[in-house]
Amino acid sequence: MEGGILATVKILLTFLCLITPLLANDWVNLWPGDAPGAPQPPEGSETANNGHFSNIEVPQYRLFQPEKPNGQCLVVLPGGGYTVLAAGHEGLDIAKNLNAKGITAIVVKYRVAREDSFKYHFPVPLLDARRALRTARAKAAEWKIDSKRIGIMGFSAGGHLAASATTMFDERFEAETNDEIDKLSCRPDFSILGYPVILMGTKDGHGGSQRRLLGANPSEELLAKGGKVIDYISSKTPPVYFVHSANDKAVPLKNSLEFATRCTDFNVPVSGQIFAKGGHGWGATGREDATAWMKQLHLWLAER
Repeated sequence: MEGGILATVKILLTFLCLITPLLANDWVNLWPGDAPGAPQPPEGSETANNGHFSNIEVPQYRLFQPEKPNGQCLVVLPGGGYTVLAAGHEGLDIAKNLNAKGITAIVVKYRVAREDSFKYHFPVPLLDARRALRTARAKAAEWKIDSKRIGIMGFSAGGHLAASATTMFDERFEAETNDEIDKLSCRPDFSILGYPVILMGTKDGHGGSQRRLLGANPSEELLAKGGKVIDYISSKTPPVYFVHSANDKAVPLKNSLEFATRCTDFNVPVSGQIFAKGGHGWGATGREDATAWMKQLHLWLAER
């Protein structure tokens, strides 16, 4: 009896030794040392509530690896108006869905805050998104992914951030560390935009996202640089896929349509789904007409 108990205890201890590092390292820092572009806030500033994060202290990512990787990888950016991160239904749930199809995913806890004192205005969140893309390329062999099949995916304000990364990859920011990872390309190989904020500075944009990203009274120069991602679309923009609901009152459908139309002006491949009903912020499971949106998305991803 004692031998059996001792054997069981040893197995449990071994299991705990194996799983503890995994639990402790769920979230991994994006940057070595302090993240660039803004001062690190005091410890204890960050808040977490039912999968929503805010007042991010340290930008991080969480890796989700499928049992049988197919070589594809997606950098996932949850939405939340550049104020919070809805990292549950627009992050972790998305990653698990992608894993089921063999796609590796990293969910990014990019810098957002409820107060201006954090100084997380443009381009701070974009620095984190670019770093995440470069990190995936740097770890391609380790993660068993193809460095030429790394895409980006974002929702709402995260869709604006994904669109920024999709169009502004040739821009240079002095705040970036220029280490070996930063020397890699931050151009995504494809882009997925979920009910994205695109038309900042217009009545069809999202005032809350603009306010938090650009400040209370952004100059025309800052609005053009950080808000009007549509103006950065070019022939080098990678293929784009969008999903949106026609009855989205928070971020009108026009945001996706304007982006898609500008893509066609430069012969950028663009596809998508428009649903009569679904509203805003439906994440992985969808809502009303949009409940099967990820099934259609996977058909498009298979062509990549």
